[in-house]
Amino acid sequence: MIDKPHHWLAALLCLFIVGCASAPPVLKLDLHEVQGYVWPSEPEVARYQYVGQLTGEENFIKEVDDVSMTRKVFEWVVGIVAGEMIPTVLQRPQSGAVDSDGRIYVTDVSRAAVYVFDGVAGKLDVWEMAGEQLRFKTPIGLVVVEREAGEREILVADADLKRIVRLDQNGKPIGHFGLDVLSRPTGLARDPESGHLFVADTYTHEIKVFSAEGVLLNTLGAGARSAGLGEFNAPTHLSFAAGQLYVTDTLNSRVQVLSGAGEFVRTFGRRGLFVGDLPRPKGVAVDKEGNVYVVESYYDHLLVFNQEGSLLLPIGGSGSGLGEFYLPAGVWTDHRDRIYVADSFNGRVVILQYLGGA
Repeated sequence: MIDKPHHWLAALLCLFIVGCASAPPVLKLDLHEVQGYVWPSEPEVARYQYVGQLTGEENFIKEVDDVSMTRKVFEWVVGIVAGEMIPTVLQRPQSGAVDSDGRIYVTDVSRAAVYVFDGVAGKLDVWEMAGEQLRFKTPIGLVVVEREAGEREILVADADLKRIVRLDQNGKPIGHFGLDVLSRPTGLARDPESGHLFVADTYTHEIKVFSAEGVLLNTLGAGARSAGLGEFNAPTHLSFAAGQLYVTDTLNSRVQVLSGAGEFVRTFGRRGLFVGDLPRPKGVAVDKEGNVYVVESYYDHLLVFNQEGSLLLPIGGSGSGLGEFYLPAGVWTDHRDRIYVADSFNGRVVILQYLGGA
């Protein structure tokens, strides 16, 4: 029952809800209206353009704010009743994926949750639960499994829970696997043809391969630190593209490429002091033209390589400005050849558009 002194508050809340129901917010990426920022700069031919960034609730904007006065009153009332409102923002994003409808999923180890930037519904969701009465602890890798009839499943690697968590398309936990065999799962990648899931187990220096049902099929690597080909030293992030698995072999300062069956194909990268070296590679992704993107976290760069591992372009440098990163982690691409970089210690995901070209 509502107390009489609060009748006016209930009325204002209803007015706000009714006013907002007519026009859901729109997901806006370019919050600072930066246009024409490209890499490389003139006189070179531009290959990448800045699209925007994801930070949290501020990305959802009403196209026509026809309830601005109601909103101000509402925020004033809530401020009186509940104190200052704290917006939901990314804290330490790690990795992510984009589904076929354009929803952007981002893991955040500081918030211990999965953020869903849902441009279709015009809202930001935060999924914190990994099971019944069980919260995420350290979610890192994430893949989206597209099912028939538009349904999908989201798989999340939680390093401290030592499992792969299965979520339905609404973020409800529907199961898990790997608890008995994984020590510190981090990166995830999936072969869409076979349905096999590749998991980087950083602590055991292995890549573990699971069936679509979560049954362990194979283990790749020596089971200990090794610099041998097809063996690993603290592998972290993974990507699967054109039938091949890309592994950031982090403490070996290289990227290894394996076949879908786990056989060694090639490797590139080395320790060094120059731009293009890989002292601490993290995220890895591949676009439709075969360009390979590697996050070099030590020097705060996104490096673009060709399929043979030759450096094409460095993007970044240490800082918080446009085109700069601070301890970046993961990188992923979508069906439009957009590149998403989890700029971890800047609390944002930076988005670039690949413009094409050799």
